[in-house]
Amino acid sequence: MSRTVHCVYLGREAEGLPRKPLPGELGERVFNEISAEAWRKWLAHQTMLINENRLSPIDPEHRKYLMDQAEAFLFGGEVDQAEGYVPPED
Repeated sequence: MSRTVHCVYLGREAEGLPRKPLPGELGERVFNEISAEAWRKWLAHQTMLINENRLSPIDPEHRKYLMDQAEAFLFGGEVDQAEGYVPPED
């Protein structure tokens, strides 16, 4: 049986992640407060940031930027968009 969490991002109960997706304090917070659905939304946004801004996940500065963006995206804050990016209509 999957676990549920009260997802801060969605504002409702939802299926939780099976394990911590990140190391450290942020990973623990995501595991306890973010749903699998919200995490998938972050991964799609992260992919867009990496591609449009030509980021390298092995660069320490780029990793820090992505972790800061993850926290802002999932827990509320100023989130960057790629210049000229127009999100698809639902």
